[in-house]
Amino acid sequence: MFTGIVTHQGRLAAVEPAGADRRMTFAVAGDALCDAREGDSMSVSGACLTMLDIESGEAGGRFNADVSVETLDCTTLGDLKVGDPVNLEPALRAADRLGGHLVSGHVDGCGRLVSRSPDGRAERFVFELPTDLARYVAAKGSVCIDGVSLTVNGVSETRFEVCIIPHTLEVTTLGRIQPGQAVNIEVDMIARYLERLMNVDGPSA
Repeated sequence: MFTGIVTHQGRLAAVEPAGADRRMTFAVAGDALCDAREGDSMSVSGACLTMLDIESGEAGGRFNADVSVETLDCTTLGDLKVGDPVNLEPALRAADRLGGHLVSGHVDGCGRLVSRSPDGRAERFVFELPTDLARYVAAKGSVCIDGVSLTVNGVSETRFEVCIIPHTLEVTTLGRIQPGQAVNIEVDMIARYLERLMNVDGPSA
């Protein structure tokens, strides 16, 4: 479980085919991995991956992750090239602050950035997402984009708007994305559970 509050940016350092899957190596500066353990979870641009072969130190570290066909098909991780930046967030601990919203790290699908424009000192981003996901996004609700927890400002059919402050643009990869670029989307899990509960048939007579 995560909060959508990105703690570090990393970079894809290497990719190695592993059958139909891929083994990816991610590098991160600083001491982000100093207390990481083999098998811990890490949100990588919104996708929950299991850390393997962890190397850490004060100057930086790296870890490997086996990325399945399912994850490659449902996220943007398969499109990453060596050197590309990623958002990183370690798994939530029981004593941690819940600064964003509850995020599972299970990406629902990919959306794309339609436009970005100045909005005071912030920027207003418009995203488009598949029709089957659009119904889970509500104005003033939460959405996770590339691992970043954001508040939805407006919704229209298959598009929604978010306003991103300068700090978030600086410390995450969202400041770099351009119109047409794909992003990982995780909708609010509460909306999914509510839909499931409403569609369950009652007990048979």
